[in-house]
This record gives sequence, C-alpha cells and structure tokens, in this order.
Amino acid sequence: MDNDKYNFITKEFPELLKNLKSDTKPSWGRMNAQQMVEHLSDYLRLASGKTIVDVITPEDKLPAFKNFLYSEKQFRPETVNPLNTGAPLPERNKNLEEAIAEYHQEMKDFFSAYEKNPEMVTAHPSFGFCNFDEWMRMHYKHLSHHARQFGLMV
Repeated sequence: MDNDKYNFITKEFPELLKNLKSDTKPSWGRMNAQQMVEHLSDYLRLASGKTIVDVITPEDKLPAFKNFLYSEKQFRPETVNPLNTGAPLPERNKNLEEAIAEYHQEMKDFFSAYEKNPEMVTAHPSFGFCNFDEWMRMHYKHLSHHARQFGLMV
C-alpha cells in the first residue's frame, strides 16, 4: 500500500473531519454532512465484511473498474453511489459528532478485520471482490472525493 494513501486515510482525513460542521454545504450532491459521514461508515462495513452486498457490475466490465481503482484518477463530482436508490438515506445517528464517532469505530474495525484475516476479500458493488490493498485504494478515492465535496480539501 502506498504510504501517502495510508497516511491520508489514517491521519489526514481524521484531521479534516474535525473541520466539518453540521451546516457545511456540499459543492455537489444531496447528502448533508452527517449523511456523508454515515455513508463513509457504510462502505467501511462493506470492506470489513459486516455488510454483504451483491456485485452489480457485469463480470466483463470488472477489469475496467479495477483499472480505475489502480489508477490515480479520482471520482468525479456527482459520481452516483451504486447502492443509492435516489434520495440520501435518513440520518441514523443523533448528530454529526456521533456519526463521526461511528466512522472512527468502523475504521478501527476495518483494520482489525484485516489484521485477523489478511487474505479476506469482500464485495464492493462496483469494483467486485476486493482485498485489503484494493479497499485501501477505494477508501483513499472515496474519502478524498467527499473531502472535496464538503470543502475540506481542494
């Protein structure tokens, strides 16, 4: 795993989250700040195997998706969440602070799951079955995408 990506995921992004406010408006999309953080937790649960989803990308298209994952290209603004059926999910935590605490716990659980089972692979709906390195690549792209969405980085 690339040390810069690892440091972003484990150190820089948690620091950026400290600047997120419940009334921070996104540059695009329909999620509010709390919904975005909860969305990040949802994908950590996929990565750690807590939540199971089907791969919806046709098998013949998976190589192109994996190529994107291994590239330095970032998600574009307005990239559609493959699990989203339209409107953002309702908030499940009492407030943004609780959502961020949940996110931190899910990140710990992600790393713990792969420490216990380094060979584990879990399903991402678009990228197919991913190992630890592939999930780290996806998290880097995903976290930086939403950090840009909410003005936490350029």
